[in-house]
Amino acid sequence: MALVTGDFPQTVTIDTPSGKSAKLTLSFTAIEGQSASAGVIKDAGDDPDVTHGAEIRATVERGVEGSGVVFQGGEGVGLVTKPGLPIDVGEPAINPVPRQMMRDCIANLAAETGGPHDVVIRISVPTGQALAEKTWNPRLGIEGGISILGTTGVVRPFSCSAWIASIHRGIDVARANGLDHVAGSTGATSEQAFQARYNLPPIALLDMGDFIGGLLKYLRRNPVKRMTIAGGFAKMVKLAQGHGDLHSARSQIDFAALAELAQMAGMNPDDVMTANSALDVLQKANPQQAEGLSQLVAERALTQARLILRQEAVQLDLMIVSRDGQILAEAF
Repeated sequence: MALVTGDFPQTVTIDTPSGKSAKLTLSFTAIEGQSASAGVIKDAGDDPDVTHGAEIRATVERGVEGSGVVFQGGEGVGLVTKPGLPIDVGEPAINPVPRQMMRDCIANLAAETGGPHDVVIRISVPTGQALAEKTWNPRLGIEGGISILGTTGVVRPFSCSAWIASIHRGIDVARANGLDHVAGSTGATSEQAFQARYNLPPIALLDMGDFIGGLLKYLRRNPVKRMTIAGGFAKMVKLAQGHGDLHSARSQIDFAALAELAQMAGMNPDDVMTANSALDVLQKANPQQAEGLSQLVAERALTQARLILRQEAVQLDLMIVSRDGQILAEAF
């Protein structure tokens, strides 16, 4: 609007793919030569999004006749350098849905104002390069900044689906780059222990968190040659007991079932039944008992993982890692 009229509105209303509209107050405006720029502050609400509070800017200038809408990445917007993402290598990391939203917006405004259909849109996030270090982007081969993501145009509170979607993209990138071996870890300590053993490239490392089920179900349809699961003792106990979601709010350890395994490892089952946590169980065991119990849990967890995966083409193995980064047990 500013490019055509020379004036900025104080607020803009955007129609999102979700069917909802969003009224946004402009935080930044500028007209320089033949281009106009505007910015808004991202409000992620209760979502623990690293881009909450960041200023997102768009600069629009007239393009070559017949070129349509051309997208560029400005300061703080990453560049795609590896295949496997929905955007081609060499393109700015602006996903298909945001691109289509901008195309639709330009088409509507061109019709309303008589302005150009052929424009160059450059998206920038002044703090984006620093924010990207807190995201998966470096592992996914997105360099120099954050990604402009979204499928609905509306931030949803942090959810299982958001994390699982990141896991899916990680698998896509690993497959597209021909990796034979990837790893899903429940946390940083497990990942570091795995890396000390295998030293794989960063794009082979999937921060699956608690979502082992989401990882394995996607792997069922999008297999890789080999997948290693690495996690702490308590998380692997939950997997061994058939849980695909390992979060404490959504799955609990069955201590009676754990006591049966512990007894097989030579422990007194009463010590397990009176324990207040899985870590407490290990602390009550002597070194030989702890090793035996960890191995039993690893084998049961691997069996459950294979039941979820249902994909014989994937070589699946598993390791249990202690809190100080030692490998307690492995199952193949």
